[in-house]
Amino acid sequence: MGSRRKTYYEVAMDKGYSRRDFMKLGAMMAAFMGLEANMVGQITKAMETKPRLPILWLHGQECTCCSESFIRSSHPLVADILLDLVSLDYTETLMAAAGYQADKSLHDTMKNYHGQYLLTVEGSVPTKDNGVYCCIGGKSFEHIIQEVADGAKAVVAWGSCASNGCVQAANPNPTGATPIHKIIKGKPIINVPGCPPIAEVMAGVVVHLLTFDSIPELDRLKRPKSFYSRRVHDTCYRRPNFDAGLFVESFDDESAKKGYCLYKMGCKGPVTYNACGVIKWNNGVSFPIQSGHPCIGCSEEGFWDNGPFYERLPDIHAFGIEANADKIGLGLGIATGVGIAAHAITTNIRKRKLIMDGECESKEVKS
Repeated sequence: MGSRRKTYYEVAMDKGYSRRDFMKLGAMMAAFMGLEANMVGQITKAMETKPRLPILWLHGQECTCCSESFIRSSHPLVADILLDLVSLDYTETLMAAAGYQADKSLHDTMKNYHGQYLLTVEGSVPTKDNGVYCCIGGKSFEHIIQEVADGAKAVVAWGSCASNGCVQAANPNPTGATPIHKIIKGKPIINVPGCPPIAEVMAGVVVHLLTFDSIPELDRLKRPKSFYSRRVHDTCYRRPNFDAGLFVESFDDESAKKGYCLYKMGCKGPVTYNACGVIKWNNGVSFPIQSGHPCIGCSEEGFWDNGPFYERLPDIHAFGIEANADKIGLGLGIATGVGIAAHAITTNIRKRKLIMDGECESKEVKS
């Protein structure tokens, strides 16, 4: 490990990227984080001047889909630069080192950057039977994570496994799978749920920590509000069909071919907070609902135990007028009619007042 860590910009130049590519990365990160355009300069300056964050990426009970998502970002610099810094430090899945060298890299970073490194965790922690269900190098994952977290600046839980336990923690939870925030105490924790989370969301969290030297604003589940403040339902392109009462009744019916709302097919979009409909996957090509499959709510706690995936939600209140999906069309029709009438009356009253005020002013001018 060298005495000085290169900046993100220096690594980008070393890899042959242009200044234009680098600026595009800053603009993309600002857009995804919901920041104003004038923040692009602050983000790019941080990546130009600040040394890369030392990151220790641990793996517990998981399928590695978070890493798979991350290395398939739509912007090559996300994986190339951000991932490069990870491979130089520690991650069991992606680093070149193995055995003694890998363990040395882990402990060197813990020692040389105590209080400065970022601990990111992919996977849940088994706690039953002394953690025997996940051991690395003869140590339980619970022991390892407690040891590494001690000198961490902050902790990021990648994916639903680390954020809420995911399928491992589903009933009956034979291994005692536990999310990170219930294991680690006294450290800032950021949950980035999803199965998997979106690559650009993961990158955005790292860039925010680098740029502002603080954790982003979080919701009650410790999720960054910039990515988890809106329901999938709110940004779904099928939302107009939901509002109009147009629903898919089976996966192969005419309504499915027309792209109608998947609510009756069990879509959990109305109760799921994520940026799927905005950022999407594979260079913004698609997301589950666009591919014809209902949202299963993978960024919400306990989604495996929240009822069958293909059973529709019994009752939602998008506007406070729908009793259920069967009545939504009628409810909206009545409400729309009343709304149009009320709008017409209000508009006429306002126009009449403006006309009367105009006539009064005209008379005053003439007198």
